[in-house]
Amino acid sequence: MGRRYSIGGPWVLRGIDLDLPAGALVRVEGVNGTGKSTLLRLLAGIDAPTEGRITGRPRTAYVPERFPAALPFTAVGYLTHLGRIHGLPRRTARERAARWLERFGAAAHAGTPLAELSKGTSQKVAVAQALLADPELLVLDEAWTGLDTEARAELDRAVHERVAAGATVVFVDHDPMRLSGEEDARYAVTGAALTPVPLNSVGRGDVSRSHVGWSHVGGDHVGRNHVGPTLLIDVVGTAPLPSQLPGAPEELAAPDGSRTLRVAATHSDDLLRALLAARPPWHIQGVRSQ
Repeated sequence: MGRRYSIGGPWVLRGIDLDLPAGALVRVEGVNGTGKSTLLRLLAGIDAPTEGRITGRPRTAYVPERFPAALPFTAVGYLTHLGRIHGLPRRTARERAARWLERFGAAAHAGTPLAELSKGTSQKVAVAQALLADPELLVLDEAWTGLDTEARAELDRAVHERVAAGATVVFVDHDPMRLSGEEDARYAVTGAALTPVPLNSVGRGDVSRSHVGWSHVGGDHVGRNHVGPTLLIDVVGTAPLPSQLPGAPEELAAPDGSRTLRVAATHSDDLLRALLAARPPWHIQGVRSQ
């Protein structure tokens, strides 16, 4: 997804040349007032650049910093309506709405008018609407703010699921430890420019680019990296490994107490999805070719 633009307004961003691969987790950071939200609104298609172009945007969902709760819907009615806008059949939209409300601990408020919801519950609805239709680009602007501990953890899991499914997730959050070490790329908005920030660790970069492969979409061009025959996946978790994992990976002992799974590269995508979707999810420390 190629993003090239200059914009004017309360904040000015100029000379930005940003390319976002599929299957990537991208953090945007910077002090208040530098234009982070403006950048995210451009990526989500909410705003248009005054100069330049944005190309290759896939099916996109966006969670704003402030959710307009005073809308004439109940929680489930609003989510069903948004699902219909995304092209889902009404029954599917309503079922997914109920499922996401349940996941975020808001099922009891399904029939409550949006204007009567607490700030925290309104934020749960805002996050749920963005996840209804399995977006290929998920843009989160301080989406964790206002959520309780359980809902924040659930949103972390949802982000992992989207990335494992091949989607791109771009996020801003005031907590510097939010998904820290798991980003594929980090950028800082400073002085009207977008500057790459070096990653402190391998994170998930090797998962989505170097080994598992990714689709680079810009205009009509699509490319894919080579996938090796066997991969080693380093994982950390607090629960036993799920049974019947895709590819029947071989577990290798590690001296530091972590675990390494050896699997055929053709099964690596399915294995990573299963690990990230587990309850609780497994943290992927790295993926290596053997």
